[in-house]
Amino acid sequence: MDRSSGDSRLAGGTNGADGAADLVSRSRELEGVAADAILDGSAAARVQWATPDGLELVGRGIAAEFTAGGTGRFDRLRDRANRVFSGLVHDGPDPARPRAVGGVAFHDGHEPTPPWTGFPAASFILPRVQVVRTDDGTWLTAVGDRAGEADDRLERWHDRLTVSPGTGPRGSTPGVAATRRTTSPAEWTTQVETALERIADGRLRKVVLAQALSVELEGPIDVAATLERLGRQYPNCYRFSVDHGTGGTFFGAPPERLVSKRGQRVETEALAGSVPRGETPAEDEDHVERMRGDEKFQHEHGLVVDAIREQLAPLARDLTVSEQTIRRLATIQHLQTPIEATLSGDRHVLEIVEALHPTPAVGGVPPDAAWETIRETESFDRGWYAAPVGWFDADGDGEFAVGLRSGVATDEQVTLFAGSGIVADSDSDEEWDEVQLKFRPVLDELK
Repeated sequence: MDRSSGDSRLAGGTNGADGAADLVSRSRELEGVAADAILDGSAAARVQWATPDGLELVGRGIAAEFTAGGTGRFDRLRDRANRVFSGLVHDGPDPARPRAVGGVAFHDGHEPTPPWTGFPAASFILPRVQVVRTDDGTWLTAVGDRAGEADDRLERWHDRLTVSPGTGPRGSTPGVAATRRTTSPAEWTTQVETALERIADGRLRKVVLAQALSVELEGPIDVAATLERLGRQYPNCYRFSVDHGTGGTFFGAPPERLVSKRGQRVETEALAGSVPRGETPAEDEDHVERMRGDEKFQHEHGLVVDAIREQLAPLARDLTVSEQTIRRLATIQHLQTPIEATLSGDRHVLEIVEALHPTPAVGGVPPDAAWETIRETESFDRGWYAAPVGWFDADGDGEFAVGLRSGVATDEQVTLFAGSGIVADSDSDEEWDEVQLKFRPVLDELK
């Protein structure tokens, strides 16, 4: 199968005229069941997604998979998914509806090489079995090629989860044996200086440069347990994991929402500019006031706000940029500006994702020059780091975060990623410190 052509992998069944098999989904409510209980057992493909406002989704197995590469990857993903969803008959409440979960690589020409084995330029999984928890309840959904298959799968998993409901992720932290940087301090200084030269000669206004940190573990990692700890430590962040069953697991707890779409309403945000948390509330405020009054921070943040506004404007009939606020996390504080829009027509969330990726918070301005600088400067493959991760449904609604505060786990190794925005008056030592601060959220949960 040529994955670059946007083919989907279907779990058997009879193909219709458009080449996609019709699917059936069945749902029923669950009580007293941990959503992650369906992750126990065999090493099937599995996905997790949780939002700060309460939605939690866990899936395993593949009813359909959509993959694509190249400059037209978003169009091919959307077209193929629309054909599969148009042939899917769902019997259940709206919160339990099937969702395709996955993400895309930062670069559209990405080729999966270690540690990104199993992660093509774009891939979404429609799970065979899905558990969704909202404030209104918890539902189990099973997808099959026929009604009888979906019914049987639903009953088997309902019985399995009811008999052994699970207690949430278990196990201790794996421990860190050693770490290795892909970028030395001297190399980082050279990279930042290269970016500053391009800013000075007018080719760039901003570029986000990143580093990778290879972490050798003392034991195997339990990704679900790691995410559960991250959820306790950072309850106002997203959490996700994607495991195609053919390589590693990409996971993280990003603070930044790329887009949320329901109907014609879109919500997004600019999140750029970072300072540490203080030891006391007074120190917290001192850091914040320094960031609010600093020309470099405000310039960097303003570039992101302006770019998002320009990217959304052609798709929206109205757009509102709210006042700047502060996003406080356990170890870091960010400048944040919420942005809302009403779309001018019927749009798929993947169209919004394509328009916004990459925001200047993870790429730069202008985008093409920033991408070129990132490719020529960074000494590692970003893979899915700093790229859109999330879900969409049959209506084209969905929600995506930016794959930050993240890592890819393979066996007893995790590769972590973090970056910092470079603008005209950036200092390489200060930017180095900011990157190390951004490694901490995931690294601390591995020790």
